[in-house]
Amino acid sequence: MNDVARTAGVSLKTVSRVVNGETTVAPDLAARVHAAVESLDYRPHLGASMLRRNDRRTRTIGVLLDDVSHPFSAAVHRAVEDQARARGIHVLTGSLDHDPVRERALAAAFAERQTDGLILAPSGADLDPHTMPVVYVDRVPTGAPGDTVISTNISGAAGAVRHLIAHGHHRIGFLGGDRRLSTARERYTGYQRALGRRAGPAVHDLHDPTAACAAAVAMLRGPDAPTALFTTQSTVTIGAVRALRRLDRQHAVALAGFDDFPLADLLDPPVTVVAQDPSRIGETAALALFERIDGYAGEPREIRIPTTLIPRGSGEL
Repeated sequence: MNDVARTAGVSLKTVSRVVNGETTVAPDLAARVHAAVESLDYRPHLGASMLRRNDRRTRTIGVLLDDVSHPFSAAVHRAVEDQARARGIHVLTGSLDHDPVRERALAAAFAERQTDGLILAPSGADLDPHTMPVVYVDRVPTGAPGDTVISTNISGAAGAVRHLIAHGHHRIGFLGGDRRLSTARERYTGYQRALGRRAGPAVHDLHDPTAACAAAVAMLRGPDAPTALFTTQSTVTIGAVRALRRLDRQHAVALAGFDDFPLADLLDPPVTVVAQDPSRIGETAALALFERIDGYAGEPREIRIPTTLIPRGSGEL
């Protein structure tokens, strides 16, 4: 920075202000600093900067989600990134693939890099809660305190099943995801609450569309086949759609799925879904994390983001 200051003919403090993005520097001075930075190929040293800062912050946060290529995770990530960018904070990201070992390794790697906080979709790993502030999204953590931002899974699932009941269905099959995750358990609870003792056949721990398709085909070919299906996540819903089309029953068996997915409204029939609000989840989680980083020390909060039932056709057969 001294070299930049000498080359630009300005004070070290002016260089510091320009490098740190402050807007109080006169445009002509800022232009000279930028020109000197470019000519000298100057790059700020994050470690040295952190040692000089009184708060020891790196102005980075970590975001660990199931799969950042999935539309839900991508929307959460983008909302977090937008909030971070507005504060001059950089986001480091990783995909967990429902793997607790990977979760521990990535969380430890982010901690070693002194990230200021972490937004995490927990998959079951035991993390050190004192390493850095952590806000959990999508699922409730086990044994680790922290703010949690999740959807209204129970009421959303119950509402979808009651919607099917209102259209004359009483034998409703259930196709669910990994029961180790709180989302799958909560959505099954909502299904049970809506149906009570009339709950129909259920298959759990479906991890991909292929497994969901096979389970749906077996269920629909079995005795006392359901007249409607409720699915608990988009990958399972896609598998159920494939099964219904394979059996040519997409216009005979009703379907309501939890979580929207691309092109769901363009299928035949369009798929009725319980839509989450991943952008609001990500925004809320980011704001909660920045509060914690800035010193808020209140009790852990659970923030529920409402879901919305979108009737499109498949759930109204």
